[in-house]
Amino acid sequence: HPFAQPIATLSGAQALSHRERDADAPSEVIYSCVMAGRRTAFARAQRQAAGLAEHRLWQRLRGAQIDGHRFRRQQPIGRYFADYACDRLRLILEIDGGIHDRDDVILRDHLRQVDLENLGWTVLRFSNEVALSRPERIIDAIRKHARELGD
Repeated sequence: HPFAQPIATLSGAQALSHRERDADAPSEVIYSCVMAGRRTAFARAQRQAAGLAEHRLWQRLRGAQIDGHRFRRQQPIGRYFADYACDRLRLILEIDGGIHDRDDVILRDHLRQVDLENLGWTVLRFSNEVALSRPERIIDAIRKHARELGD
């Protein structure tokens, strides 16, 4: 739906009160508010269900520990949710488990990556194994990307 863009300042509860307060609002505004609440709830659930590899990587990324670059978990970008995203670098990190070796998932990941790149983002993918046993490879890749941008 073309009006399904999130409104970042509204939480799910605010979206409902907004709907109640402004009964004359265009339906696309109400739809956007409701979708924002659902997207927030989905992102929260994904963060809570994160696996060990994602959790350990987050311990390295959180609080702008990598040269001051702020990452967010389960960040909505377009119609997708990025595992980790840094707005300043326009960088997305994806941590892939074993299911990402399946042909149908490989194709879906490729199409998703093309969409995200068309939105101006760079997507770097790493396996769970790399995130768990060699997280410095991910940190090095972040720093390399920042250098390429002159940041």
